[in-house]
Amino acid sequence: MSEQDVKKTSEEVLISANEENEKKPPFQTPKGVHDILPENHDYHTYIKKVVRHRSRQAGFKRISTPIFEFTEVFKRTVGEASDIVNKEMYTFLDRKGRSLTLRPEGTAGVVRAYIQNNMKDLPQPVELYYYSPFFRYEKPQAGRYRQFWQFGFEIIGEKDPALDAQSILISKKIYEDLGIMDSLDLQLNNIGDVESRIKYAEALKDYYYGKERYLSEDDLMRLEKNPIRILDSKNEDTMILNQSAPGFEEFLSKESIEYHNEVKEYLDVLGVKYTENTKLVRGLDYYTQTVYEFWDKKRGSQNSVGGGGRYDGMIELMGGEPTPATGFAMGVERVIAQMKRMKVKVPKKDNLHVFVAQLGKEAKKKCLPLINELRDKGIKTMGALGKGAIKHQLKLADKFNVPYTILIGLTEVRENTAIIRDMRVGSQTTVAFDKVVDEIVKRIGEDKLDFYDPSQPI
Repeated sequence: MSEQDVKKTSEEVLISANEENEKKPPFQTPKGVHDILPENHDYHTYIKKVVRHRSRQAGFKRISTPIFEFTEVFKRTVGEASDIVNKEMYTFLDRKGRSLTLRPEGTAGVVRAYIQNNMKDLPQPVELYYYSPFFRYEKPQAGRYRQFWQFGFEIIGEKDPALDAQSILISKKIYEDLGIMDSLDLQLNNIGDVESRIKYAEALKDYYYGKERYLSEDDLMRLEKNPIRILDSKNEDTMILNQSAPGFEEFLSKESIEYHNEVKEYLDVLGVKYTENTKLVRGLDYYTQTVYEFWDKKRGSQNSVGGGGRYDGMIELMGGEPTPATGFAMGVERVIAQMKRMKVKVPKKDNLHVFVAQLGKEAKKKCLPLINELRDKGIKTMGALGKGAIKHQLKLADKFNVPYTILIGLTEVRENTAIIRDMRVGSQTTVAFDKVVDEIVKRIGEDKLDFYDPSQPI
C-alpha cells in the first residue's frame, strides 16, 4: 500500500467515522468496540487463569508484543489476498510518514520478536503464549468485535508431528477446563507443502473456470491472487460450490501424507477425537501442513472458537533462518459467548465477606483501622461510607450480599465493643473491639480468606 493510498484510506475512514458518529448520541463507544463490564471480567479472569495454568504445565513463557507494528510485518506474513490485509487492518502513518498497523493477529508479532531478539540462540523449541487485545475492521456480530482479545501460543524451532498433536491436546484441555469442549468438534486437515499448494491452486482455478458469475467480488479476487483462500469464503453461493471442489488430499506429496498420518496416530494415542475436513484452510496465508479448528457442533464453521496449525516458512519469509513452528489462537469473546450458550457458571472470588457500618465521626475513626486490618487478614471488606443511618447502611450491606456486617455506633465507641450481625439469619452478637477480627476470621473460615502474600510466586 502506497503512502498516498494510506492517506486516502485514512481520510475515508475518518469521513465514515464522522458520519457514523453523527447518528449516535455523544459519549458512546464507536461501532464494533465495547466496555468489558465486571460480569464479563469474571469470564476474562477465569479464562486467563485456565490459560496460564495449562501454558505453565507445558513449559510456555508469556510474551507481550507491541499493539502496533510496521505494516509490512502483517502484509508479508498474513497474505495480501487475505481479508485481514485487504479490508480489516487499522493502518495509519506516523509523523515521519511510516506505515504502522494495529496488530490484527498475534503470530506475526511473536515471530518478529523471535527474530529481533535472537531467540534462535535459546534452547529450542521456544514456547511462548500471549493474552492480548487485537484490532480488525470487520462486521460486528455475536462474539466478534473490532477490538477483541485473543489467547495464543507458539512453539518455534522444531518440526515434529508429536508437537502438532500436543498443541491440539493443550487447546482441547483448555476448552475442557472452560466447560465447552462437549459442544465443539475438532476439524483437522493437512494443506501440504508449497509445491502441493501450487498444484492444488491450479486445480481450484480449473474447477471454478466458467463459474465466475456465481462468485462475489472478494472471491474473484481470491481466485486470482490466492485460489486456496476461496475455500475460506463465507459467501453462501461460494460455500455451496466449495462442497464439490477438489480436496487437498488429491494433491499432497508423499511426505505430507506421511506427516499427516503420523499426527493422526499421535492424536489417536492421546484419545483426541477429530473430524477430517479436506476443505479446511484457515484464514491466514502462512499455514503449511497441519491446520485445525474447533467448531460449534450446531453452527459449524460460522462459529469457530479457535484454531491453529503449522507455519514452517514464516520465519524465513521475515528474514530469519529457516525455522519450523506451530501455534494456536482462540478468540476470547467467542469463547465467552460459547460459555454463556452452554450456561457455564464461572467461579469467582469477588464476593465480599464483611460490610462495616458506623454512626458518627468517632465511630468512623475506629472503623477505618479495623477495615484495614480485616483486609490485611484476607477478609474482603467494604464500609465506613458516607453519613447514612445504620438502617440505610444495612440495606446497602444486603445489596452487596455480605454474610456479615460489623456495626459500630456511639454506644460501641464508648464501651469499646462492636456488633457482628449475621445477615443470613438476622442474629447479632456484641464482642470486644479487639476480638472482632479473630471472630470474623473464625466465622468465615481460614480456607476462604483471600490473603495476599507478596513473597509467594505469581
